[in-house]
Parts: sequence; structure tokens; C-alpha cells
Amino acid sequence: MKLIEAMNLNVFYEQTQALENVSFEVDEGDFLCIVGDNGSGKSTLVKTLLGLVKPKSGKLKMHDELKNDDFGYLPQVQPTQKDFPASVREVVLSGCVNKHKFRPFFNRSEKSCALDNMEKLDILHMKNKAFRDLSGGQKQRALIARALCASNKILLLDEPTTGLDPESTESLYELIKKLNKEFGITIIMITHDVKDGLFDANKVLHLGRKALFYGTLTDYQNNNLHSCHRGGLEHA
Repeated sequence: MKLIEAMNLNVFYEQTQALENVSFEVDEGDFLCIVGDNGSGKSTLVKTLLGLVKPKSGKLKMHDELKNDDFGYLPQVQPTQKDFPASVREVVLSGCVNKHKFRPFFNRSEKSCALDNMEKLDILHMKNKAFRDLSGGQKQRALIARALCASNKILLLDEPTTGLDPESTESLYELIKKLNKEFGITIIMITHDVKDGLFDANKVLHLGRKALFYGTLTDYQNNNLHSCHRGGLEHA
């Protein structure tokens, strides 16, 4: 089932054209990696998918059953997140806020959802620990579990391994792969890690304001663009 279809998107951000004639598709169960240099339009595309920025022209078509709040979104890590004064359970449960609207308390279903997602991310045993006492990798797991409480249809991850050590990075990639393969969650992940971050993807979108490449991972790995970009990152 086709969840998202972008056709010739032209998007401006602060009077500057950030995306030019960008087209791509996301099917149910896809793992799409979005790569590109700084200023290539990745962040603007995220804002467009979330409905925060409107295209000037072109079309962004969502499946009839899909809405902007059906995205579970993990933004880039902010300094304020590191010392968040709450338990892991409270942080994860806060992902259900949009579901309970004006109710003052979370209901049984929302609490169960939080526990289920902590179990998926292997942090259930940490539910009563202070979020700020977790390692960087553990915090990212908690924040992904929080995003899944918002929606388990599409997970939008913006540089999820930034600042993590190699072991934590590898572990997080394995968990993201598990969410996609075992639980059928559609993944859209922005990453600079062309060396290791693409292996579990089935589609790649390489942005440079325009879509410099869109296709399968295999085709991207055989493309000169991949070789040049990977080399540039490794020597940056």
C-alpha cells in the first residue's frame, strides 16, 4: 500500500527554495533513508511531511487513512532533552499526549501502549529510572519508544545516532531494523552515516535541493554519487 507520494515538490523556507521538483514514494513497510549534505533540504522535507511547511507547488499525497499526526517523530537530540527531570516511563508515556486530548490522566490503553513500546526497545526494566541518568543510547531508545506512542504507523527519525559511540550506534541500528522487519513499522530515517546507516534500508533518497538519486539501496550503492558522498564523509 502506498502511504506517501511526493510529486515535483517545490518548497521554500524563509524565502529560499529548499526543495526543487522532488519526487519519491513511501510504501507500507518501507525503510527509506534520506541523505545529503547540510543545507540539502532534508530538514525542510521533514517539516513538509509533518505538515509544518506547505509546498509552493507540486503534490504531497498521503494515503486516505494517513494524517500528519500518524508520524512518530524523533527530532535531532537537543541539550534540554539530556537532563529531562522525569522517569523513563513518564517520558515514554508523554508520547500519548495527543491521544488523550483534554483528559487529565492517561487511560489503561495508553499506559499499556507505553509498556509495550518500552519492551520493543528493550528498556522496560529501566522504566522507573531517571531519564537524565541514562546513557546516550538508552535515551534514544526511550525517545523512540515515546515516538511510537504517538504513532506506530510511520517512524520519522532525524539523525538518531548523532553523538553515540560505535557500540551504541550499532545497537540502535539493530533495534530500528527490528522495528521495521519484525513489527512492520515504516521507517523514514535521515542520516549522514552513509557508511553504516543505509544497510537495512530498501530505498534511498539523496537530496541536494533536488532529488539527486531516488531508488533502491542496491542501485544507490552502484551509483557514483554514493561513492563520492561516502568518501567525503569519511574524510570530513
